[in-house]
Amino acid sequence: MVLIMLGVGLDFALYPQQQLRFAAGRTIVSILIFIIILLMRTAWGKRWVRSITFLWLLLPQIMITWMIAVTEGADSIYYGGLNLAIFTCGIVLSFGLWQNLIFGACSYLLYVVACVIHAGRLELSGPFLVNSLFLMFAVAASAVFTYFNERARFMLFQLKAEVAQKNRQLEDVNKNLAQIKGQMLQQEKMVALGTLAAGLLHEVNNPVNFCLMAIELAREEPEAKSSATLQECLSDAKQGMQRVQHIVSDLKIFAYRKNEATAEKAHFLFEKALDTAIRLTGHELKDVSVTRDLPLDTLVRGDEAAIIGVLINLLSNAVLAMRNVRRHQYAICVSAQWEQERLRVSVQDNGPGIPLENLARVFEPFFTTRAVGQGLGLGLSISYGVIERHGGTLRAESALGEWTQMIFDLPRAE
Repeated sequence: MVLIMLGVGLDFALYPQQQLRFAAGRTIVSILIFIIILLMRTAWGKRWVRSITFLWLLLPQIMITWMIAVTEGADSIYYGGLNLAIFTCGIVLSFGLWQNLIFGACSYLLYVVACVIHAGRLELSGPFLVNSLFLMFAVAASAVFTYFNERARFMLFQLKAEVAQKNRQLEDVNKNLAQIKGQMLQQEKMVALGTLAAGLLHEVNNPVNFCLMAIELAREEPEAKSSATLQECLSDAKQGMQRVQHIVSDLKIFAYRKNEATAEKAHFLFEKALDTAIRLTGHELKDVSVTRDLPLDTLVRGDEAAIIGVLINLLSNAVLAMRNVRRHQYAICVSAQWEQERLRVSVQDNGPGIPLENLARVFEPFFTTRAVGQGLGLGLSISYGVIERHGGTLRAESALGEWTQMIFDLPRAE
């Protein structure tokens, strides 16, 4: 539109007697182009954008044809405007090869029509032939530009697709690295716990056994037998020592990792693993009601220590979530039932629930809603991997403001 209106200066220099007519023609064509551009912004126009673009590009060519016809015909210098439009389409616009050839052919036909209208017949004069050759050269050059532009655009598209694919691969690699990092952190934690358990077994078991023997001897003394209060105190001390033994034994089971291939083929009672997990999280489960609904047979196949770790993680998460809301009674229910050859386990709490936008992300590595420094966001991700190694799935269900339920399944022992 700007180029069309700037041509007024050319009209003034070459054909001042036609200036008003040409200015009016230029204004009308510019307005029509503006209307067509507005039309292209509509839903209908977007569907037919290439055809409409072809139409408004022909409007200046039609205008130039009219100017050639009313001025000097084949001798008119305005034929250069046709060349300019053809080059513009080939170099600037994203026309295809055939579109550009058709546009060039239409432009040349319009030039021939203009020469015929001016002379009343087709004259194969020198200017006409020279201008025709230049127009054909312009069409050929424009077609070459279009061909290489198409190739360049296609290569750019390919490069963008390859970059997008590499980015997706990089994201997958980053996720794998995050999972590996989480597993390494878990392994380091397990090694530390194993070292601690070994030390506890050696350093604590002997004095605990000595204390238990001393308590039994004390209970047999006449003074102890004659005093109900003393007997009760000795019984409490015995229970306390036995609890220490249980804790050390549970830490041994939880921390000493077997070879994965061997561990995942071992048999264990899920009920026993649950007891161990509850004892190890006993300090967190104070004032929390833990109920269970388990079948009589809970013999499953897998890595007992890893499953204890999963249960500890689920119980700890449930407790932390429940502490964030006020409840008359904090409650966790662990239930299980056999479905074909798998034991489906559910751990449900009456906490605040999980928002819908976070429900699908809770198993992502390093995703956490806790405050900075209160968790890495690896627990559920690692637990998901543990259950996956056992051929099962770990999923979350929740009702916001009411409850959260973690469900996983384990294979039946052969």
